[in-house]
Amino acid sequence: MLPTREEILRSVIFKTSRSGGKGGQNVNKVSSKVELIFDLETAVYLNEEEKTLLKSRLENRLDTEGLLHIVSQEDRSQLLNKEKTVAKLIDLLKRSLIVQKKRKPTKIPKGVIEKRLKNKASTAEKKRNRRVSDF
Repeated sequence: MLPTREEILRSVIFKTSRSGGKGGQNVNKVSSKVELIFDLETAVYLNEEEKTLLKSRLENRLDTEGLLHIVSQEDRSQLLNKEKTVAKLIDLLKRSLIVQKKRKPTKIPKGVIEKRLKNKASTAEKKRNRRVSDF
């Protein structure tokens, strides 16, 4: 089950720092870069099955303590960057919790097999008729 935005905001930690990029003097004096830190273990709205699924799917993005870090420094506003990190987290959780359906192998219908063999036989017959026969 996907958590609501409010549940996520209660369970994450935000860190801010000065970001690089455009912004001129604003970059040098305002902490607009936002880093969201999400701990999978303390998330009460996820059950154990979902936690193990997320751990396996996001193992490359988790640090040694099992924390997920999401960073945004695209905007000049700290509030917008905070909103973007939350949106990225929700999207990441949504994509990671999707379970793929198991593929059922299907049989090739008899009609298709017969049609292929008939086509093969007719092609062989055409080629046999093109041969020059020796007298």
